[in-house]
Amino acid sequence: MRFIWQLLAVVVISMAGGQATAAVDGNPWLQLVIGGLSAVLAVLLYGWVVRRTEHRPSTEVGREGAPAALGRGVLIGAAMFTAVIANLFVGDYYEVDGVASPSGAAGLLGFMAAAAVTEELLYRGVLFRYVEKLTGTWIALLLTALVFGGMHLLNPDASLWGAVAIAVEAGGMLGAAYVATRRLWVPIGVHFGWNFAASGVFSTEVSGNDTQQGLLDSATHGPVALTGGDFGPEGSVYSVLFGVIVTIVFLSLARNRGHLVPRRRADRQAALAKLAR
Repeated sequence: MRFIWQLLAVVVISMAGGQATAAVDGNPWLQLVIGGLSAVLAVLLYGWVVRRTEHRPSTEVGREGAPAALGRGVLIGAAMFTAVIANLFVGDYYEVDGVASPSGAAGLLGFMAAAAVTEELLYRGVLFRYVEKLTGTWIALLLTALVFGGMHLLNPDASLWGAVAIAVEAGGMLGAAYVATRRLWVPIGVHFGWNFAASGVFSTEVSGNDTQQGLLDSATHGPVALTGGDFGPEGSVYSVLFGVIVTIVFLSLARNRGHLVPRRRADRQAALAKLAR
């Protein structure tokens, strides 16, 4: 029931925020405000329901050190996507025709903040934590990455390769970011930095979704393997490569910090008890 209550809380605030954002479609400044408020309320509600159901401090969304951790995550996510675009630009597969819509970028700032927060609370804060308690870190990373990638098959212009790419470069990487830090701020930051760079700055498709125009008036063309085609640069081999590299770095940090939870039940319970302290 703890899992159900936490899952319901995040789903409800996600749906409410999505409906509110859709209601002001076309007004980027209201999108910015509503998206930002949805993100803050989602974190507060998650923290409250975890404290009520698990009778412990919700340390994974604790305020101490949160701005710095969030900022690091944003920089990592934005730098990763910028590296993808840089490779496409050098290969003449991405071109910029000027500035498009700064106000549209502001609206996407709020929209992507709400999306990043609610998805990380759901997939890493709820789903990953509970699966890890049952199976250990490695199986939890695999299963939740597959679920995260599979859910993107519901997106417009989705493809099997796109879902696999998301599972590897995002599902696995964001799970690894949580394991390395045992907090949700870095994965939230990485998720937001990547999505906002993709949509709000470089004006590309995000997981098959053709979002409103961002800061740059741009176009992507060329081999699907490199550009991701209609799915967007998240389906690019560059994205998968950079995602794998960052995942390895996060997992190395997790191992060095003793944050990996083993599969064997007795060892798993001891590791979880140690992490809880």
